[in-house]
Amino acid sequence: MLSFLPEQASRILIVDDSVTNIRLLGHMLKDLGEIFFATDGQTGLRLAQEKLPQLVLLDVEMPDIDGFEVCRQLKADPRTAGCAVIFVTAHSSVDHEVAALQAGAVDFISKPLNPPVVYARAQTQLTLRRQADILLHLAHRDGLTGAYDREYFDRQVLLEYRRHQRHGMPLALALIDIDHFHGYNEHYGNRQGDQCLRRLAETLNQGTRRPGELVARYDGDCFGVILPNTATADAIKYGLWIGDRVRGMVLPHEGMGANCFVTTSVGLASSVPERDESPEALLARAERALQQAKHNGRDRLAIGSEPLDTTSVGKE
Repeated sequence: MLSFLPEQASRILIVDDSVTNIRLLGHMLKDLGEIFFATDGQTGLRLAQEKLPQLVLLDVEMPDIDGFEVCRQLKADPRTAGCAVIFVTAHSSVDHEVAALQAGAVDFISKPLNPPVVYARAQTQLTLRRQADILLHLAHRDGLTGAYDREYFDRQVLLEYRRHQRHGMPLALALIDIDHFHGYNEHYGNRQGDQCLRRLAETLNQGTRRPGELVARYDGDCFGVILPNTATADAIKYGLWIGDRVRGMVLPHEGMGANCFVTTSVGLASSVPERDESPEALLARAERALQQAKHNGRDRLAIGSEPLDTTSVGKE
């Protein structure tokens, strides 16, 4: 499903083989968001995958593939399935309208274009998408920490993996675990343990603000982070930064002994996804790296390598 944060500007894609129609629609809708356009179906599909628009205005008759097929492909792709599609066409028959709705469209605008009608219908669909996305984000927030939940994390890993696979970009995953958290809970109690988890989630969110980056509660006291377009060297920088920030919180951890403070172990994995690989393989590398970081003494990071070996990086 399409995901966009409520504070982001709306993105509108116009797909029409008539430059005149594109200019007219762009002028009518310029106040509603950022406008992108394509003059054929294949380019429209490519732009939709890159820009992830909330709204697509789609012509029916185009030279390569028609609008109905473009709409079906948009709805078949998990990254664009949630975008609202409005057909804009000179055909006003019931058959064409039914075909548009069966292909996955939410509305149908007939030519010649009536600017107030076009604006109102586009605005309505953008409002509905915004409301749906707000509900989606709220539904997948962890109640304790405010981070996303594991279900949302797994879904976004799959979507980002496919996107990076298409464009040949490196994708990195990070797993961050609080060292000896069981001892922390035993010493301070569950309420203080919950506060520790919230502090870590807040720290992680402060360091993951680029587009597409996401922090989720992975499992218990472990958090997962998606780092788009991030090669190994930059993933290491991120992991070291997180370790420094957590140590900088100076949270006492007397469950480990006197003058001890909360630290984290970090498992990292980064690769350019290949056609014969899966997101589960990348995630498994991050999990193995996390276990290696713990085995090597905690308060450090490790890098998942191909296929099982890891190289520890950090303070001994």
